[in-house]
Amino acid sequence: MASNADIVVDQFTRQAAPFANSAAMRDEDALRLLVEFSRAGAHDTVLDVACGPGLVVAAFAKMCRTATGIDLTPAMIDKAREHAAALGLANVAWHVGNVLPLPFPDRAFSVVVSRFAFHHFPDPLAVLREMARVCTRAGRIVVADMAASDDPKRAAALNTMERLRDPSHARALSPAELRGLFAQADLGTPRETTYDVRGELEGLLAGSFPAPADVPVIRKMFADSLADDGLGMKTKQKGDKILLSYPIAILAADV
Repeated sequence: MASNADIVVDQFTRQAAPFANSAAMRDEDALRLLVEFSRAGAHDTVLDVACGPGLVVAAFAKMCRTATGIDLTPAMIDKAREHAAALGLANVAWHVGNVLPLPFPDRAFSVVVSRFAFHHFPDPLAVLREMARVCTRAGRIVVADMAASDDPKRAAALNTMERLRDPSHARALSPAELRGLFAQADLGTPRETTYDVRGELEGLLAGSFPAPADVPVIRKMFADSLADDGLGMKTKQKGDKILLSYPIAILAADV
């Protein structure tokens, strides 16, 4: 049976190009919000955990001293290198590797961030503790991820759908669960903000690699959700399209 790491590498090797080029990933307003909410400045050294195609690293590198990205998938790091080179960024570094444990010494970075990755981690608390370990005191920890509904039934439906759509999905946490992780990691009560990533169903499926037999199941789950927001994604019909919205939570804590 394939491990979670094997599934992640398989999925994100195939998703590298569409993921790197997607509007949701490249949204400049969303990247600016993340950087500003982190309170990062010119003297900060930044680590992006599960950095994907390097978009977050580049956003921080434009204004911080250094920015480093680590990701399990070599194809994602290749995209990250291309992106940084196209921008002429010289203050970036890249690592291919797992995040448990992070291959960095204690208190190595002043800002440690992770975007759109926690729902892929089988043990998100362990990852958050690693992020805290490598963060300087008077540093900041920032997590941005899709947030499941606080309603258990909607959260379960979202996670079922996401596992069908993307087999590397582990579990999206609710805002309350994300806060709980910060408490368990001794990071106190985080600051929070939210925004939505909007899209439409066929575009979402086009950038994903579900098993062919699961595609009609996913479509039916979205169609069924139109009546009662059963996925917690604010689905609505517009012509022949189903519009959707991923709720994104950003949590930040001072270390």
